Amino acid sequence: MPVSLVQRFNLVLALYVALAIGAAYGLPFLRIAPNRLLSGEPVYLSDVLQQQGSPLIFALVVAIFALICIAVWQPKRRVTQALISLAMAAGLAGLWLLAGQFANIATQAENPLTRTALGAGFWTMAAMTWMIALDAIDRLQLTTLRRLLLQSALLLPLLLSLNEGQHLSIAQEYATQSDIFGPAILRHLQIVFLAVIPALVVGLLLAWRMTRARHLRQALFPVLNVIQTIPSIALFGLLMAPLAWLAFQFPALGRAGISGVGMAPAVIALCLYALLPIVRSALAGLEQVPAEAVNAARAMGMSARQLFWQIELPLALPVLLIGLRTAVVQTTGLAAVSALVGAGGLGQIMFDGLFSAANELVILGVIPIVLLAMLADTFFKVLGSMMKTHP
Repeated sequence: MPVSLVQRFNLVLALYVALAIGAAYGLPFLRIAPNRLLSGEPVYLSDVLQQQGSPLIFALVVAIFALICIAVWQPKRRVTQALISLAMAAGLAGLWLLAGQFANIATQAENPLTRTALGAGFWTMAAMTWMIALDAIDRLQLTTLRRLLLQSALLLPLLLSLNEGQHLSIAQEYATQSDIFGPAILRHLQIVFLAVIPALVVGLLLAWRMTRARHLRQALFPVLNVIQTIPSIALFGLLMAPLAWLAFQFPALGRAGISGVGMAPAVIALCLYALLPIVRSALAGLEQVPAEAVNAARAMGMSARQLFWQIELPLALPVLLIGLRTAVVQTTGLAAVSALVGAGGLGQIMFDGLFSAANELVILGVIPIVLLAMLADTFFKVLGSMMKTHP
């Protein structure tokens, strides 16, 4: 009975809708504060709609709710799911427009230091709107590339309406940090690149060696597993003392930028974290290479190096990309913590907001990190899909 109920009704969508309704009525949509340091007074969605409300907005809300109800009871209709995805794209932009228009009025009515911050209700409803859209797209059963393109298109209305929220606190924080925002993104990408590339090279060599020496995997995997269990801040701290000693003993290393703080401990720690997923996936990919292909290559007189680069690695690449995707996404997130040891990047903006009790500044640092991780994940999904389509 429960299985047939799940198949007949979209209970996941019903849960998302219930959470969105609960957030709309129980959580503040916005917060109005006299300055950036105070949490401010809550403003609920009902208050915003009363001030910004119109018969058109009410009709749109009713229409979207009716469409969602149809999708809950008839989850297999592709037309309904397509309409749901379009409605949620408009809903994301609508939430931003409501918040931006209310902030514009509040800023004009109060003193110029007034801040209108996005509340928990806004973020929860935006998250539920996005999840509803993803659920609808999954039920359309599109190919990987088309699904990713449609998911990206969902953000287009929101991107086109960003300028309407210039009086929101998060937009004001960006205006004050705009000169360091671009360099912070480049620095963040640099940290990820310098950590993942050496991990990829070392991981491939270790995996290749493990295929020929089983005792090596028995000795190495426990070490890599232990590294994964060490908290990132603790690992940064463990690396600071030996790197500082090396820089003191060998001044040339210090002049090269290797010291107890900065990029060196961050890159080394993140490289160590990235090794486990890369080594596991590379080993799994190499082990599934058909023995017939290896024997045929050896019969043709290929050396061990030629065998690896021309036969084993190309055949193992689809599995290797899975681990590389995990490593890149993981490193993109962990690179934020490296700001605590002076590596910079988007984590510096995030921690500046934490230390100054400016929540919007924290969000301003977090959102690009999430977007970079999503872009990396999407890139590897598209690459994997292309490899399956064109082997």
